[in-house]
Amino acid sequence: MEKKTPLYQWHESHGGRIVPFAGYLLPVQYESGVIAEHNAVREKAGLFDVSHMGEFVIQGKAALANLQRILTNDFTNMTIGRVRYTLMCNDGGTIIDDLVVCKMEEGRYFLVVNASNREKDADWIKAHLSGDVTFDDVSDTYAQIALQGPASPGILASLSNTIPAKYYTLIEQGTVAGIDCIVSRTGYTGETGFEFYCKSADAERLWEKLLEAGKGAGLIPCGLGARDTLRLEAAMPLYGHEMSDTVNPFEANLSSAVKMDKPDFIGKASLTGKEKPSRIRVGLRITGRGIAREHFPVFAGGKPVGQTSSGTFCPWLKQAFAMALVDSAIAQVGTPCEVDVRGKKVEAEICALPFYTKGQK
Repeated sequence: MEKKTPLYQWHESHGGRIVPFAGYLLPVQYESGVIAEHNAVREKAGLFDVSHMGEFVIQGKAALANLQRILTNDFTNMTIGRVRYTLMCNDGGTIIDDLVVCKMEEGRYFLVVNASNREKDADWIKAHLSGDVTFDDVSDTYAQIALQGPASPGILASLSNTIPAKYYTLIEQGTVAGIDCIVSRTGYTGETGFEFYCKSADAERLWEKLLEAGKGAGLIPCGLGARDTLRLEAAMPLYGHEMSDTVNPFEANLSSAVKMDKPDFIGKASLTGKEKPSRIRVGLRITGRGIAREHFPVFAGGKPVGQTSSGTFCPWLKQAFAMALVDSAIAQVGTPCEVDVRGKKVEAEICALPFYTKGQK
């Protein structure tokens, strides 16, 4: 049976169309609809319930050494209050999950993982810990709310003096509208934004305070539908689509999150020598009539060269785009190709990632 976030009753009573997602019941959209919610985030601001995400705490004298071994990025030069994107690979070098690591203090780290991978990730990490370190799954302790869009700094400033100044930083002892929470300058939409981690009991009060403060700035609640179109428009990969345990980080075009110069990490031996993969994640601009979804075959020169991993019509750019895993030989920007959209070949071309950058009109 699917779980409910602390905001479930609010969503249901305010017109949220509820669907099951990653083991939770969450709103896919409100009465305003996906396109209005998407464009509100690009132009003004949107509010998302992302309480389904998982949160872990790893701490102890050996915490850093364990992160260095279990995760692909390098955390040795990370300062307190910084957030860092990383991957977690298995021994074969393919991806178990992507996550962010927040450094709260020396020897204490807060990890945010995908909801659908929470139990798998926890089991993997616990099985590979060593030395003086503890692990806690604190996911049920926190609600998570994301405020995203160009108006979000002003909205937050009206409620709080604890505002992280830089992207990918956080303030652990933050308060918003008098409510204690972690305030993180992060997001998954391609816009300026913040994410708040508060006690479950405070979630609805914080949600309503934010909506009230942002009403004049155009802030509206948004659902999973807009979250997905926004992340795809910004070409942000999603586990289960662009990443899986059959795809390695170089194929996923995520080499920036893998530090092969570290002494060692799980999966490094298998990844050594694979920095130039024979297939790679690319962007596709759909130039013909049609919308590519996931798992659609891609052709170039009449030959199959891969398949799409995600695709949709991007409301802000007003054009259909997709991401795909294709043969590296045809990955150059501008290469013409075709996508088989339910039996019909639709023209496309390889294009640069991301499709959208912040502030783009």
